[in-house]
Amino acid sequence: MSEESLLDHALVRLDEAAAHLTIDPDVIEKLKYARETTQVRLMIRMDDGSRKSFLAWRCRYDDTRGPTKGGIRYHPDSNADEVQTLAFWMTFKCAVMNLPYGGGKGAVQVDPRKLSKAELERLSRAYIQAFARTIGPDRDIPAPDVYTNSMVMGWMADEYSQIVGRSEPAVITGKPISLGGSLGRGDATARGGYYLVRHLAGDLGLEELRIAVQGFGNAGQHIASLFAADGHKIVAVSDSQGAVKCDDGLNIEALLAAKRSGASVTSTVGQHGHEAMPAEELVGANCDILVPSALENMIHKANAEIVQAKIILELANGPVTSEADTILARKGVVVLPDILANAGGVTVSYFEWVQNKQGYYWTVEEIHDRLRTIMEREGRAIWTTAKEKNITVRTAAYVHALSRIADAIEAHGTQNYFAN
Repeated sequence: MSEESLLDHALVRLDEAAAHLTIDPDVIEKLKYARETTQVRLMIRMDDGSRKSFLAWRCRYDDTRGPTKGGIRYHPDSNADEVQTLAFWMTFKCAVMNLPYGGGKGAVQVDPRKLSKAELERLSRAYIQAFARTIGPDRDIPAPDVYTNSMVMGWMADEYSQIVGRSEPAVITGKPISLGGSLGRGDATARGGYYLVRHLAGDLGLEELRIAVQGFGNAGQHIASLFAADGHKIVAVSDSQGAVKCDDGLNIEALLAAKRSGASVTSTVGQHGHEAMPAEELVGANCDILVPSALENMIHKANAEIVQAKIILELANGPVTSEADTILARKGVVVLPDILANAGGVTVSYFEWVQNKQGYYWTVEEIHDRLRTIMEREGRAIWTTAKEKNITVRTAAYVHALSRIADAIEAHGTQNYFAN
């Protein structure tokens, strides 16, 4: 593994958290490496009759606290290092929320936008054929991620059921409602972040908010809608094609309509006071809250200085590098970290798994109430740790998670136990 690997950068967080706890060295040794990472090539028949192969991975990083849990992404730049890093983050995210899971992740190196719907289904079913022995409702539970959705999860769950010869809806979460999915899953990632900000608003000194959203995909659209419904202004948003801004607040319905039609947010320029802006300038937008909702490393040492926001709400995984964290801390910017801020998604996935297991389904109001309770409980505990130890909220979140993981690892016996 190269010195510049994404996982090595992620492991910096582990070392920072460990410095604030008294834990056995066995814990760090176990968490430095993934338990298992499997790479395969998926061969599928294309619509033109040819065959094409795609690299695919599944990583189970740590299962000390329970079966591993994590999404499957389809992206042309996916690689083994990224998958292992995402699984590492999932390990800590599940511990932050006190879910009975470890961390996992999967990916296929593909641009799904270049596949037909039939090719996409063949690829999704081929993934399950390759990893049927890796996943399972009590071993490793996938979910949607970048460029995968409920339809893809439905194909995957169906393929697994055909392989094992019985219905197993709990093997995958994020499924369509009609196939055992949970109400409230669609906006869960954004809703969790929204509940967190609302709960900590007094501590953060927030009232009327100006919000910029980087990445107007599923999470970005939902967070913008939730805050706008409370009367806050969404002043800038971006997608893969560009960005738009409006100091008086963007028209959210117009932006959502553009995305539903397959267009970019930039198609609304000239309407409702919307102005074009370079996408790379959104990080420096004049706002109270910056919400990175795209991919990893979007805020880095080269652009962290231009951040004007008071708060960064990480709905994406790993959007702020460790170098940028140092700069932001010096500037007094509070970062609400991904392993807390976007954990609403895995929490409602956990709710779906529980409902599948018991065969009894909850109302959307019950889902929202349970999610809000957990986000507020864990958010408050992490905020208190940050203040008591005079550390960043990110480090506090890792301390919070690591203490739980360490307890589980140490419960199996450590060097100190066996030496004595």
